[in-house]
Amino acid sequence: MPRGSADGMVRARKRFGQNFLVDESVAYGIGEVLAIQPSDLLLEVGPGRGALTKVLYPYGARRYVGVEIDRDLIAGLERDFPGLELINQDVLRVRLGELLADGPWRVVGNLPYNISTPLLVRLLGHSEQIGDMHFMLQREVGARLAGVPGTKQWGRLGVLAQYHCEIERLFDVAPESFSPVPKVHSVVVRLVPRSEKLPLVDAARLDLVLRHAFSGRRKRLANALKSLPVRWEELALPEQARPDELSVSDYVALANACDAQQS
Repeated sequence: MPRGSADGMVRARKRFGQNFLVDESVAYGIGEVLAIQPSDLLLEVGPGRGALTKVLYPYGARRYVGVEIDRDLIAGLERDFPGLELINQDVLRVRLGELLADGPWRVVGNLPYNISTPLLVRLLGHSEQIGDMHFMLQREVGARLAGVPGTKQWGRLGVLAQYHCEIERLFDVAPESFSPVPKVHSVVVRLVPRSEKLPLVDAARLDLVLRHAFSGRRKRLANALKSLPVRWEELALPEQARPDELSVSDYVALANACDAQQS
């Protein structure tokens, strides 16, 4: 049987990392910055109880797809939003290439902390099919997306995100805007895929370099990448540099100077 609370609403499930948005002003704020058009293709990750869906649905997007893992929430979403195309599945298992076909899609969602990084990395790999992304994230994740070299926030996620997208922090969201109330603050961010990117031979190789580099961020770069066949003679990078000191363009150059190899 579907789980419920005294007010008849489906309770948050801890294993899904659920913190439902309950502040209507935040939902309407997101709706205002999205400004959905009738020609838009809209994908919402985790519509949940429909707090954000209620704001976005009346805009009348050409297609509106919601991916919701919690089967107990599906009936309510189907009842309240009859034109919403629902996929009852873990978004990390959805075939994004197929789902995002015929784009560009606009992607929006309140992302649980436990899926935010792997989902963002997956979506960045399909940036050519995406018009923009608007996400409510834990503030820590937002800081990593917008990080800069030489800071503790700078890492694999920030390099990948900034290679693929322009990133803008829109507004903060207080813990009291959610139920149950989380112990952290959140932020709404906008990611817009770049029309022109730095020349990159192989995106998978860039991710391989980043995974090796930031697995030992306090090591010297040459030590962190010693198992990879980097052609150092082609680079103007000091081998004694540390991974968190390099820019996006530095990492692209490293990836381009790295021979193909399995991780």
